[in-house]
Amino acid sequence: MRNILIIGFCIVWLSSCGGKITKPQEGGDTLTFNYATLLHVVKYEGYTVATISNPWREGKTLHTYVLVPRKDELPSDLPSGTVIRTPIQRATVFTTVHCSLLTTFGLGERIVGVADLKYIKIPYIHEQVKKGFIADCGNGLSPTIEKIMDIKPDAIMLSPFENSGGYGKVEELGIPLIECAEYMEVSPLARAEWMRFYGLLFDESHQADSLFNVVSAQYQTLKASANKMGAGRSVLIDKMVGSVWYVPGGRSTIGQMLKDAGGQYAWAEDEHSGSLSLPFETILERAGDADVWMYRYSSDHLMNYTELLSEHRGYNQLQAFKQHNVYGCNVEQSLFYEEAPFRPDYLLSDFIQIVHPETTDSLSLRYYQKLQ
Repeated sequence: MRNILIIGFCIVWLSSCGGKITKPQEGGDTLTFNYATLLHVVKYEGYTVATISNPWREGKTLHTYVLVPRKDELPSDLPSGTVIRTPIQRATVFTTVHCSLLTTFGLGERIVGVADLKYIKIPYIHEQVKKGFIADCGNGLSPTIEKIMDIKPDAIMLSPFENSGGYGKVEELGIPLIECAEYMEVSPLARAEWMRFYGLLFDESHQADSLFNVVSAQYQTLKASANKMGAGRSVLIDKMVGSVWYVPGGRSTIGQMLKDAGGQYAWAEDEHSGSLSLPFETILERAGDADVWMYRYSSDHLMNYTELLSEHRGYNQLQAFKQHNVYGCNVEQSLFYEEAPFRPDYLLSDFIQIVHPETTDSLSLRYYQKLQ
């Protein structure tokens, strides 16, 4: 019985990779990424191999994809990896940011299923769900498998997590899983450059490359402009969540964007690319005298100082609070999570305006608003 199961598994695995397992051809053309460090893409005759490095285990591979044009016959000598027929025509998307990117590309009609609908603030998606053209597949951590099977997507786009233990029953469906790991990149433009990988999957490389060139150029222009302004105001980021305050590490995308904006950040020299969980006392000691405080929150209305103080009485010890230099980003009433990952130039513009108020017009802030 055990041998039969092993043989059956091998047959399924081989068939998912197109039959014969070989090494890639020699002499492929490597696609150059200027910022992204986790992507390695090589184009061969008849197929493209895209390799994603494991961001949590140095030197290891998270996933390998073999992209084969849908119009061509499946080659018999494909290398090992998850085969994806391109362009993807029917996608189930578990993340709001990737729904946003696809609609930006004009590919909203290719989204046939979503997860965590309540966190997706894109009117088009909600309209299509109501009309029955997009299926609501439930919770992203435990989606409704039957609905996914009914809509028959070509691929499922989801975010991988360290030590997640896999994707449960979703992995058993035989549908390619696109592991969207761009959030683990260590610079804003590296994360944004992943749009070029998604462009390959949906046969929209020209559009993706063009958009990224715009994003990169505008980001660099803004960064150069901020550099000429000199040192800006000191900054404190986010707020208490339960008993801890999560602050971006110095090598996180937010940490680097604060530096590019000219903001003086207490954790600028920190080497972490993620967040640090700290007690309020540490925040008060290291950044209690910050000139300006920026934080994100989720609400059906704009927050004010009284409401903010009701969350934690210690906030009135912060200099930015006492001087009313607090800026809130209501993620329910802005497209922060939908836009900022692939449009870091938008967010950098906000940061520059906030840390250099004397040289910019704060009326054009996109995500943050000064508390009243």
